[in-house]
Amino acid sequence: MSRKLVRPRQGRMLAGVCAGLAQRFGMSAGMVRLLFLLSLLLPGTQVIVYLILWILMPNEDRYLATGRH
Repeated sequence: MSRKLVRPRQGRMLAGVCAGLAQRFGMSAGMVRLLFLLSLLLPGTQVIVYLILWILMPNEDRYLATGRH
């Protein structure tokens, strides 16, 4: 789990948030997407958290360009 939390260029569907979380925690992107979709059935702020992560998680290209790896 030493991989940084970034939105990858490969394997994205929308913003790459689920793909980035999957890479970071060693899961498949499909499983994270399924868990997110299932969580939408529950009351809560899932969409707001997704939007916040979209804003806060850097793109993989930008992260590598800054040399912070």
